[in-house]
Amino acid sequence: MTARRARLVRAGTHGPGPVVCWMRREHRAQDNWTLLRGQELALTAKRPLVTVWCLARDYPDAGLRQFGFLLRGLEDTARELAALRIPFVLLEGDPGVEIARFARNAHSLVTDFDPLRPKRQWLAEAAAGLACPVEEVDGRNVCPAWLVSDKREYMARTIRPKIHRLLPEFLAPFPRLRPHPHAWERHTAVPDFAAALSRLSVDRAAPEVVWAAPGPAGGRARLDDFLHSRLPRYMQRNDPNAGAVSLLSPWLHFGMLSAQRAALEVVACDVPREARDAFLEELIVRRELADNFCLHAPDYDQTTCFPDWASRSLDAHRTDPRPHLYAEEDLERARTHDPLWNAAQRQMTETGHMHGWLRMYWAKKILEWTPSPEEALRIGVRLNDRWQLDGRDSNGYAGLAWSMGGVHDRPWGERPIFGTVRFMSLAGAMGKFDVRRFVQNWGETLPEKPRGRRTAVRPT
Repeated sequence: MTARRARLVRAGTHGPGPVVCWMRREHRAQDNWTLLRGQELALTAKRPLVTVWCLARDYPDAGLRQFGFLLRGLEDTARELAALRIPFVLLEGDPGVEIARFARNAHSLVTDFDPLRPKRQWLAEAAAGLACPVEEVDGRNVCPAWLVSDKREYMARTIRPKIHRLLPEFLAPFPRLRPHPHAWERHTAVPDFAAALSRLSVDRAAPEVVWAAPGPAGGRARLDDFLHSRLPRYMQRNDPNAGAVSLLSPWLHFGMLSAQRAALEVVACDVPREARDAFLEELIVRRELADNFCLHAPDYDQTTCFPDWASRSLDAHRTDPRPHLYAEEDLERARTHDPLWNAAQRQMTETGHMHGWLRMYWAKKILEWTPSPEEALRIGVRLNDRWQLDGRDSNGYAGLAWSMGGVHDRPWGERPIFGTVRFMSLAGAMGKFDVRRFVQNWGETLPEKPRGRRTAVRPT
């Protein structure tokens, strides 16, 4: 592994215990730069290598849907690690406190890079309570976020050349994680993840999904399906009826599939270059732009992260009449006048997935139908994080900020409510794909004629 993929969070004195690999974001055994770095340190020091994961029971807006997928997938990872003589330890409680307690005698601690506030706080708390060296490894991005840019990038065109310059160094094949030769005297059995799931007191309104098999094996199977049946048609991805999207986001989000592994497999595929390049742009440039945004904008889920031009424009239109205003409950239950929006909302609540193009439309309509940008963003974040399998992710926060606040976008023609933030309409959607077919698939009906104009409501 190139040393530049890791960085020192804090210096310290090596303890007498094992090298501890703290999983926070990358939940797989193979294709995992954090584990590979941990094994490298452990082999050099002739120490055991132990993997630890801490169940934070109150992660914001995560419920049974997300915890079920994660814990069932972790069971597969723990068994794979056990076969490599690398124990997996399950902790429960405040991660910053529990990790510091567990690793108090560790030779060193290695963990995954994550730009989101809760994970940054956990790492800071754990590092403050440890005497050993603490390293952070970016195994999520093909090119480490801190090397790509030391500032918040304006848009994709500003970060793209920086990423492309680093790809020859970092888009490389993975070595295999090897059976570890140094046993841990406290070796434990594979944790009981089902029992841990049953003990959770979390929101169970969003049930677990059946279409997505959790774990690295499920992610690999989904990748294989995409490479053979969807990637050749990827240029149709913006049509929600075409079935051309990758559907990889749950496994990418939970770190059960490496984006770098997906990129390597796609590069090797014999498919139209246009399809391959379009997917790699989204997988690498757009995802890494989202991590850059969350790393350098800690207020990524607040309107204060919007660029100045968008904030000024939205402020100028705060009191514009809204043709429709909906309560949060009506939005969550898909009770609006717009059949396409309702269908997209149902797709999300029933499956934990919403088509990518519809995510933009969905978010922009929330801005249009709520009293303020602040309320719109709050509702959008909550609904996304509660119902999407891949919620609570840099991609989701960047997508909402793009849709509602012009992040990574430019000013457009001025119009009511949106100001110069890009607008999307049902009529525009009907010019892009068969809206009637999509809404019928989700129990909605598209009127033969547009509805009559409704009296506008001025926000109070």
